[in-house]
Amino acid sequence: MQAVATSPSRAALYSPVASLMARQDWERLFAEDIEAILELKRKHNAVILAHNYQTPEIFHCVSNIRGDSLALAREAQNLEQDVIIMAGVHFMAETVKLLNPTKTVLIPDALAGCSLAEGITAENVRTLRERHPGVPVVTYVNSSAAVKAETDVCCTSGNARRVVESLGVPEVIMIPDEFLARNIERETGIKMHTWSARCEVHERFTPQEIRQYRRMHGPLHIIAHPECSPDVVAEADHAGSTASMMDYIAQHKPEKVMLITECSMSDNLAAMHPQTNFIRPCNLCPHMKRITLKNIRQALETMSTEVTIPADLQAPARRSVERMLAIK
Repeated sequence: MQAVATSPSRAALYSPVASLMARQDWERLFAEDIEAILELKRKHNAVILAHNYQTPEIFHCVSNIRGDSLALAREAQNLEQDVIIMAGVHFMAETVKLLNPTKTVLIPDALAGCSLAEGITAENVRTLRERHPGVPVVTYVNSSAAVKAETDVCCTSGNARRVVESLGVPEVIMIPDEFLARNIERETGIKMHTWSARCEVHERFTPQEIRQYRRMHGPLHIIAHPECSPDVVAEADHAGSTASMMDYIAQHKPEKVMLITECSMSDNLAAMHPQTNFIRPCNLCPHMKRITLKNIRQALETMSTEVTIPADLQAPARRSVERMLAIK
């Protein structure tokens, strides 16, 4: 006799976020949409990818695959489902589409952008190549498909150093994030030709702010994202991608920690590590916060907004992403 699949109980769905919100609030605000999304995923053979900056009710209650940009890109290579929903920003959805050209890729809000991706154009990349002939271009995945198509290889904050060092050259054009490039330059000694774009969340953190938190909270593990300025990274106990932050906390189990990154990262980790006290300097990404349970549900109900990439950009943009993923 074949077993009949049953839906999780509401208690089971609530359990991952129980330490973050009251059951009555979860029931009132989220439960109906969560149950609808789970049913729609089954109906459409869909999978939800969620970036670490998504809010807990998305991250813990409806997503199938969670991680930083590198982890999501790696997982996107092996998806079997027909429909992929990106709970993240537009460049992430484009990356998934590049790796899954025959699948339906949806983003719940087409206006979920990124200050880095919007800070550089394909024409800007061509100008940089003219200024620095023969110098390879390493492009952060926080960029449009048009920019990726003009580059040699992509990187994420999690593998930027490995990608740069794999080229075996003394200088690199590293775009668009000026701070990430400067932090990698300091780590590797490789000269970086940079662009002036910055993450609007991470550039707001200052060394003075971090020193103030240390004075206020005593012994405190501070972990900074490499999209922060080099001065901020120098003040931290550890710097790394969101995946690296997760690994650090799992390994070191600090009593008190402050993540110098987008605020929802602390919320999601607090649910996973209740023994750790997270001090929250709460800078929110307005683009990530455009993704909600309600518009994820609507995306699955209407099969919109579908992500498409112009035919002439697909092959060169995919090549730069695949070169990144081939570097271990």
